[in-house]
Amino acid sequence: MRNEELEITNYQLPTTYNQISQYIANSPGQKITFAEYMDWVLYHPQWGYYGSGKANIGSQGDFFTSSSLGSDFGELLALQLVQMWLLLGEPNPFILVEMGAGSGLLASDILHYLQQNQPNLFQCLQYIIVEQATGLISQQQQQLQPWLNQDVNLSWCSWEEIAENSITGCFFSNELVDAFPIHQITLQQGQLQEIYVASKQNQLVEVIDKPSTPKLAEYFNLVGIDLASDAYPDNYRSEVNLAALDWLKKVAQRLDRGYVITIDYGYSAPRYYHPQRYQGTLKCYYQQRHHHNPYVNLGLQDITAHIDFTALEVQGEFCGLHKVGFTQQAMFLMALGLGERLAALSKSNIDIQQLLSRRDALHQLINPTGLGKFGVLIQGTHDCSQSNLQGLYLGI
Repeated sequence: MRNEELEITNYQLPTTYNQISQYIANSPGQKITFAEYMDWVLYHPQWGYYGSGKANIGSQGDFFTSSSLGSDFGELLALQLVQMWLLLGEPNPFILVEMGAGSGLLASDILHYLQQNQPNLFQCLQYIIVEQATGLISQQQQQLQPWLNQDVNLSWCSWEEIAENSITGCFFSNELVDAFPIHQITLQQGQLQEIYVASKQNQLVEVIDKPSTPKLAEYFNLVGIDLASDAYPDNYRSEVNLAALDWLKKVAQRLDRGYVITIDYGYSAPRYYHPQRYQGTLKCYYQQRHHHNPYVNLGLQDITAHIDFTALEVQGEFCGLHKVGFTQQAMFLMALGLGERLAALSKSNIDIQQLLSRRDALHQLINPTGLGKFGVLIQGTHDCSQSNLQGLYLGI
């Protein structure tokens, strides 16, 4: 079925609409893929949610991350990074590349912990931030100004500024890949089709047409999903994150020795593309509430989809990164000592309100219905062993 228009009702028109509408009008066929749309409303330097700096991250913002709950997440992650440095033979320089640094809190917590507890590593540390959202860089620089004032080896780089095979250390990200622009696909009479975005009569409409690229069909071959199976209903809808494959390829090209840590919410491919998950995983976040309409609050809300960990594992193998281990965030943090931190609270002399607040934050990090069920995928170059990583002690 071609060029079927699915009208979206109850649509609100912010001022950004005229800009995206003009962009669509100037595009071939007067329509754009959902990936192009998502990229525009999230990363446009003037109108995008992240690109313009309007993203509101934190307990009082549109959404919060693990690093919003205090310094524990960054400190425990730093423990794992220290062990990686030791396993790599204490290289100098030891390069950490944080991809998508949000407000800069995680970087601040990691740097503070290493400076206070690992002076030898800190002396040979090079910390690089790769940030696509230009509007967030100023927020990060403000948060990290104390480190810049100390002449810490901290810099912001584009992918093009990092040479291939130049990194010995660790690339890592927390809730980055879920915000990559995704293609939306659907099944029509057993055929793979793509969902596009068009503008008609002052509102956005979805248009179903043939796939924009053969890479969409190739993706399902990559992850071993047969959409031609009778198990999939007509109008089945889901997402494909081609940007994640390109991103991991860039990482692999630049990593000479070391690890890649990806922390995010997601599933293996069989769970992600289960026939009963027939509406996909796309969600929007606005003022601490989530909904499923990406066509409102243009440039003012987060748009996200779960990630396919199978795709990252398979793509990693193609690019020379082997799977070191996979676990859930709760298990990862417990293996790194979060349980001991909880136990120590009962013996501390801090104010009762502070105690309750900190205990609540630690519990949120391992909540099995929330942050605790996030996936932690660790990949590495082929000389990196899985057996000694502390964060994987409680199960792979």
